Amino acid sequence: MLRKLRKTVREKLDHVDSRLSSPQDDASVGQPGSHIVSRDGGRLQPADFPTQTDFFKFRKQRGVNLGSWFVLERWIADRPFREAHPPGQSDLDIARGTHAREILQDHWRNWILESDWAWLAETGINTVRIPIGFYHVCGADQSVLRGTDFADYASVFDDAWNHILNAIVTANKYRIGVLLDLHAAPGKQNSDSHSGTSDPNPRFFEKSFNMRHTIHVLSVALTHIIKFINSFSPSLPNFVGIELLNEPAPGQHTVELKQWYSDAIRSLRAIDSRVPIVIGDSWQTEDYAGYLSHNADSLKHPHLVLDHHLYRCFTQEDINVLAYDHAGRLWDLNGTTRRTFSNVTDKLESVGCDLMVGEWSGALNPKSLDPLPNKDHARSQLIQAQVDLYEQYCAGYFFWTLKKQWEGDKGWSFRDAVRGGVFPKSIGLRPRRPLEHHSREARLNAREAARSRSFGEHAAYWSRYPGSYEHWRFNEGFIQGWDDAYVFFASASGPVLTELGYKGAWSKIRERAHVASKGNGSCVWEYRHGFIQGLNAARLDVAAACC
Repeated sequence: MLRKLRKTVREKLDHVDSRLSSPQDDASVGQPGSHIVSRDGGRLQPADFPTQTDFFKFRKQRGVNLGSWFVLERWIADRPFREAHPPGQSDLDIARGTHAREILQDHWRNWILESDWAWLAETGINTVRIPIGFYHVCGADQSVLRGTDFADYASVFDDAWNHILNAIVTANKYRIGVLLDLHAAPGKQNSDSHSGTSDPNPRFFEKSFNMRHTIHVLSVALTHIIKFINSFSPSLPNFVGIELLNEPAPGQHTVELKQWYSDAIRSLRAIDSRVPIVIGDSWQTEDYAGYLSHNADSLKHPHLVLDHHLYRCFTQEDINVLAYDHAGRLWDLNGTTRRTFSNVTDKLESVGCDLMVGEWSGALNPKSLDPLPNKDHARSQLIQAQVDLYEQYCAGYFFWTLKKQWEGDKGWSFRDAVRGGVFPKSIGLRPRRPLEHHSREARLNAREAARSRSFGEHAAYWSRYPGSYEHWRFNEGFIQGWDDAYVFFASASGPVLTELGYKGAWSKIRERAHVASKGNGSCVWEYRHGFIQGLNAARLDVAAACC
């Protein structure tokens, strides 16, 4: 597959990649961003072409959650709870019931089938987020269960790990990335039953053992995954990150959570510094964006991502707003949500981090839909408004959830939303004609026109603020951003063009290479501004020329 990808990229963009060396196997290069730089007519020339792993990790991730595959929720799939111990709402209740091992193994084998992976790829989904509990890791190392509520249930859950690893293999077959999400931590990080137990009192923050032990769980999981994917030749490229903790509810323990994030990031970085690490924002998006902004350099991890979950059906305010008004608020350029996303994205990208939406849906309270004559149209507008928002500001976004046991829920089930026509027929850039039809000359002319226009606007703006600038860095960044965008476009092998989505992390890599080649200075920020603008301009160009 890697040889085929190399050949395709060369054929599609033989002139764009003339500034870059030929693709290499992941094993033959250093971590992304370990550039050997040289001079080529005054231009920066990175020595390593993006590896296949880079394409998976840094592309815009349009995904779904594989909910209730491992961490079970009764409203999504009821069958696994048929012999659960009362109250019958959580994984621990199932483990305490009868025939738990047999029931769970049957569910793990049959909830997600190969036909599901094939359908996702055809639909344009390129990444999945897989929620797991810490107890699902016991097949790798049973020490993860010690001192927890699940200590006696290794024999119930030990086979889950094989299914998780097999999911990575099957996903790779369809060029789908896998983001692993720790949905249930020792002691519970929130009060919901999807955090492992039916106990409404989370104790994750109350006992230091739970916080320390969760880092152990994450370390075990990452160590075994890295060993597993590297056992293939070439290594599996589609493991795209690990989320430290789903929806933590710290209450008065915000300081402790942030310190725990730092400790966990450093521990996992020591295992593999290349794996993207995702942290939840506890619905305090700007606060945790500030945490990353202030700590990204000291954490020394090249790929940190902030996860925000957006729903419009739970609060009293949501219930009292009609579906069309929900959509309108998301489209409103001056609305609170769009302003927050814009501010957070700018703040994160400036320090090499990115924003994703790990959970969202088309679900609404009946009061938001019942008064409307065309409920499907209203729901489709809400979904479209969210897609538009995420496409503009997010590195990735993941619908909750792929499917439910019962058909027909177009708000929560991605499968039913697509089949019912409320999900957009097309997301991302779907080419109407092959990329190579956009000739080298046309691309270069378009790049020069866009660069000149953007440079003029950049220089004119900063001329209003007297100072010493290095606008040539803006030009360098713009051209590199444009060229990188086209390299990612050319790597596509499915119905949707691959886009460079993690702009913050990737621009930081390029910025460091630029500094190594051209020297540091007070105006390196101009390179980053130019790079982001070059990426965005290339997207507009390929959309107009090919889509």
